[in-house]
Amino acid sequence: MNIASLVFNQFQVNTYIVYDETDECIIIDPACYTQREKETLLQFIEDNNLKPIKIIITHCHVDHILGNKFISEKFKISIQAHQADIALLSSSVEYGSVYGFDVEKSPVVSKTIADNEIIKFGNSSLKAIHVSGHSPGSLCFYNEESKILVSGDVLFDGSIGRTDLPGGNYNELISGIKNKLLVLGDDVKVYPGHGTYTSIGRERKFNPFLK
Repeated sequence: MNIASLVFNQFQVNTYIVYDETDECIIIDPACYTQREKETLLQFIEDNNLKPIKIIITHCHVDHILGNKFISEKFKISIQAHQADIALLSSSVEYGSVYGFDVEKSPVVSKTIADNEIIKFGNSSLKAIHVSGHSPGSLCFYNEESKILVSGDVLFDGSIGRTDLPGGNYNELISGIKNKLLVLGDDVKVYPGHGTYTSIGRERKFNPFLK
């Protein structure tokens, strides 16, 4: 299984394209905002002969969903997210205006993703792990065989997601990270929603929020 990252919009969101030898791919958090960013994502898909089959969202904060409408309509694919974040998605146009974004209203979530649900594409799969606290419906996506965890804004290199936004809860976030993510192997690579990748072992040892 392969994972590629493209960084988009003023919040420097990592959009991930996850694919395997079948060329089917999942797009995680299509954050492309400008026309140039949209073209960059399309060019990557074209250059690698990929076939997007669905969009999955780690959480529905506006900076992570700016490309939902464009990508969904371009490839005629569905958007999936956790039920608890649908209200955030529905309010994305209003939230976007606060941060200076002219947001294209996202299509509705066609299918919700539950904790521990297996999301399949090609010959591969990702397991959804619900870790609330940054947002009510924050999800991480894990592949045991490739030792990859896409953590969204739950866990970062040396940090954790902020909990001062609506629906945030510090205690829930810390509990979820410790009980659902740190139980994974030290060699699992962590691909966060912003910044560089890290590992479970590194965060277990050095993350000051998890001591």
